[in-house]
Amino acid sequence: MTFLKTITIAVSLLMTVLGLCQQRFKKSNTPQKLAYTITPVNIKNVKLTDEFWLPIIKKVQEKTIEYAIKKCEEEGRLDNFLIAGKQKEGTVKGQMPFDDTDVYKIIEGASNTLISEPNLKLEKLLDSLIGIIKIGQEKDGYLTTWRTINPAKPPAPWVPVIEGKRWESLQISHELYNSGHLIEAAIVHFEATGKRNFLDIAIKNADLLVKTFGDGKDQVQGVPGHQIVETGLVKLYQLTNNKSYLNLAKYFLDNRGNPKNHKLYGAYSQDDIPVIQQKEAVGHAVRAVYMYAGMTDIAAIENNPSYYNAVNKLWDNIVNNKMYITGGIGSRPDGEAFGDNYELPNLTGYNETCAAIGNVYWNHRLHNMSGNVDYFDVIERTLYNGLISGLSLDGKKFFYPNALESDGVYKFNRGECTRQSWFDCSCCPTNLIRFIPSIPGLIYSTTQDFLYVNLYASNVANIALNNNNLEIAQKTNYPWDGKVAISVSPKKETPFTLKLRIPSWARNQVLAGDLYHYKTISAAKTTISINGKPFAYKEDSGYISITRKWKKGETILLNFPMEVKEVVTNYKVEGNKGKVSLQYGPIVYAIEEIDNPTTFDKITVNANDTYKVVKEPTLLEGINTIQTTNFTAIPYYSWSNRGVGKMKVWINYEDKK
Repeated sequence: MTFLKTITIAVSLLMTVLGLCQQRFKKSNTPQKLAYTITPVNIKNVKLTDEFWLPIIKKVQEKTIEYAIKKCEEEGRLDNFLIAGKQKEGTVKGQMPFDDTDVYKIIEGASNTLISEPNLKLEKLLDSLIGIIKIGQEKDGYLTTWRTINPAKPPAPWVPVIEGKRWESLQISHELYNSGHLIEAAIVHFEATGKRNFLDIAIKNADLLVKTFGDGKDQVQGVPGHQIVETGLVKLYQLTNNKSYLNLAKYFLDNRGNPKNHKLYGAYSQDDIPVIQQKEAVGHAVRAVYMYAGMTDIAAIENNPSYYNAVNKLWDNIVNNKMYITGGIGSRPDGEAFGDNYELPNLTGYNETCAAIGNVYWNHRLHNMSGNVDYFDVIERTLYNGLISGLSLDGKKFFYPNALESDGVYKFNRGECTRQSWFDCSCCPTNLIRFIPSIPGLIYSTTQDFLYVNLYASNVANIALNNNNLEIAQKTNYPWDGKVAISVSPKKETPFTLKLRIPSWARNQVLAGDLYHYKTISAAKTTISINGKPFAYKEDSGYISITRKWKKGETILLNFPMEVKEVVTNYKVEGNKGKVSLQYGPIVYAIEEIDNPTTFDKITVNANDTYKVVKEPTLLEGINTIQTTNFTAIPYYSWSNRGVGKMKVWINYEDKK
């Protein structure tokens, strides 16, 4: 099925406040009112034409969604709703207590597609899926099909059953995780279609949660084992203005690490100490970043400095100690978890695709609070490297973890050493479907009379500022070269500020902090011209800020100087000592055995190597390779699309000249 010709993007309109904080609040000497001061530009107002991102998004829309629905049908995801509603006989199908969420995430991704462009056929398909979901919902709003079908027999043996009651095993039952994905998907579907058929299901479920959980006489005390319901409840509050949803989200967060509320789950579930006391990212990485996103919501909406200070410390810990060069997080296969500081193995590094997605959601929220460029440096690095690596070029195979090295033998991808067509736990494939169609919503954001250009991709967007409306268009071959042409056409000539992000790699910075640095500092500088005339700028905290009375049809030419850069890791990362990785623009490169069949195990980077960047329009759907006399390197995201073989991101370095 074909879902979309062109793309635009979307996010809910958050609150706009006076003033703009351009640094993270902890760096400011002036007390700041915490709030979401910056608003992402709505999905329907950005038409993507980009030769890098548009094919990836269309692949998800035209291939991956249909493929995933077929897999859900084959594996009984849809049957479970019918069996729960007694319209079909049978036992629970599938192996995970959160199988319901695969259907929700598919609907969310498809709904983002509908926001981009109406599609009656797709809309009807979603209506049929929603009708099936409704059948599985109990009268009071409860919706977890495996427990409805047979409370005494969970699909996974690791879910304990004592009395077969609801909420009895919150640490592992995923009942609240199911609710979170249900709510998030229903809100996007409502924004896309204006229909309440899915939203009413979600509200009924959320109202049950509000009634059920709390410190009241007949209420259940407890918190989710796997976080995400918190952000869903916050979004439902923003949509409905029903503060009971916000209060419940904060209740779930406030009571993590509270032994008076429940028997603690431990550090694996970020439930060993209260969230505002947490300083180090520990435990299951996906759970963690979903929770940090919810904490950021509370910090912004409730003006809560304790929550904000905590997420700041957690962010600093990850970026300084626990993030891979690809933007991946969560180094341990055991528990899909963060390791210790500087524990970043390559062969066994986990870097779950879902964790990369969750990290983008969190960093986007942090940028919406502060406008700090560091957050979009993390987002860009993750998008181009450790996130889209999770999806094959044909759109039908997936990485659950994303290793930075392969020996062609170690089966790191849940039983395989290449991408798989599906998993018994299929959270990553459906999360890619959920997320990728929303990518254009990261490109622009606004506050009052400031327009942020966060990412560079060809598009045309219509944007409303405080006292003006304008059209902005980008034309670029980014990430393969650093030239970006931008045209600005306001409806009226009033002053506003354009804030153009200078990517960290163009500022001689890999990421904030000292975990990585470039071996050589480049002397090349970003240049800019306006209407054909060179523009002298002073870097403004990672941005080029231009305030002027813009006229219709004015043009900006940006040139981010691109060259192959060698990246070195902090000496405390044992596995990367004496090694470098290669980066060109935002793209991290890897060497793959298929390109270097006879020399792979002996490849080194030498101090006197010279690099040649070669455009390869027919290789791996069109890439730039890096070539030397010793080897050929390809973008990391594209590896393992040509069979099983060896791969490395970090290459031995010889300092001989």
